[in-house]
Amino acid sequence: MGIGINERLSRGAGGTLYNSYAMIGASGAVIGVRRKLIPTAPERMVWGMGDGSTLRTTQTDVACVGCLICWENYMPLTRYALYADGAEVILSPTWDEGEVWQATMRHIAKEARAYVVSCSPAMRVGDIPERFAFRSALGGGEEEWFKSGGSMIVDPTGAIVAGPLNDDEGIVYAECEPEVLRGQKWNLDVCGHYARPDLFRLVVDRSEPRAVVEAELGSDG
Repeated sequence: MGIGINERLSRGAGGTLYNSYAMIGASGAVIGVRRKLIPTAPERMVWGMGDGSTLRTTQTDVACVGCLICWENYMPLTRYALYADGAEVILSPTWDEGEVWQATMRHIAKEARAYVVSCSPAMRVGDIPERFAFRSALGGGEEEWFKSGGSMIVDPTGAIVAGPLNDDEGIVYAECEPEVLRGQKWNLDVCGHYARPDLFRLVVDRSEPRAVVEAELGSDG
């Protein structure tokens, strides 16, 4: 399973938060973490920019799982890096919703030949604390939907197999068949036979950035 977290790194000053997603294995231990590369718009007042050290998939007992956080799904090179790392299931937690987002999820599933699981919050006006001034500007009663949700699951053909769950609270389920993953790549494998590495190459720096690099100076330094 996976869960969104505010991650604070222990290295350095330890004062930067990251919009991260933690993968939890069957034993309950954290087996992988993804940091969002680009905080979107006002998110930059809260979270720092992620780095390539977490731009990887996580191998679980059932599948190779990747995660694209919210509008990272609109970053072609970020998507491609996870495709090339073997993503079979792509988790796409988001604040987005609606028909355009659904179309994006379907496109990514077919492009990656992977299952895409998108979860989006369903919120009523009454879920917003009264101390926030913008709540009164929304109008409507406390039971009115402020965010419609739209959580869904898409298979490797681009077909929606569960959801979208709109204006409701619940969980969507779908059976993911390994043979569907393998069968879809015979005619489209964007990191395999449908790639042109002689023309296009993606370079990913997966090193962990450091503010200070120690070096020894020579005697004449």
